Amino acid sequence: MELEEKAEEILEALWIRTEDKKRPLTLDDLEVTEDKPIKQLLDAGYISVSDDQVVLTNKGRPEATNVVRRHRLAERLLADVLGTRDMLIHEKACKFEHLLDRGLDENICSLLGHPKVCPHGKPIPPGRCCQQEQTQAQRLVSPLSQLAQGQKGKVAYIYAPESSKLQKLMAMGILPGVPISLIQSFPSYVFQVRQTQFAIDKEIADAIYVRLVREATTGETGEEQAHRYRRRRGRLARRFSLWWSRRR
Repeated sequence: MELEEKAEEILEALWIRTEDKKRPLTLDDLEVTEDKPIKQLLDAGYISVSDDQVVLTNKGRPEATNVVRRHRLAERLLADVLGTRDMLIHEKACKFEHLLDRGLDENICSLLGHPKVCPHGKPIPPGRCCQQEQTQAQRLVSPLSQLAQGQKGKVAYIYAPESSKLQKLMAMGILPGVPISLIQSFPSYVFQVRQTQFAIDKEIADAIYVRLVREATTGETGEEQAHRYRRRRGRLARRFSLWWSRRR
């Protein structure tokens, strides 16, 4: 059953409210101007309404989780691949999430290295591709702990729920956009940021997500490698923009 956009937005709002453990939403809170989205969700068995309060059912929770996942993956894609600025990310992701076909979200997730959080630091619900650790799609973003020795890239984002871990990383100069390379992975992870090298454990290495520069082909210089990566990223951005403009 294909839901209309407003129905999916309702599921997303209910999921977030449930996760935050706040009071249930009412019909007035949802600001629904017509009955069709609510009726569609009721007919599908995704929500229940009692005393004007709207709650997710057991059947509706997986569907709502999928909507939230697609939205936050869309934000990650817009930020990491297309370089969309923060003020525009949420607005564009709201449109893009409704266009993601089933299965495409898993390809995007694999491409981005199965990110754990959106650009705003909110958790991205894992999909089947995360649980099965599929690697068919070539990644653009990967944890530092999964880089090969000598592999280079730029910091895409940091997944550090604990403030102490975040402060430690920031003190090392680990910030989005900073060039980084992995020097060794055993017995500890040693990486270089600019002219400084640091040794860290796997937990810290898992928290640093790197936008990769692909391995060079035989005889390819570092400059040529970086140029090839930028061209590939540009082609991906143009194809995505063209596809999106046709779907709107």
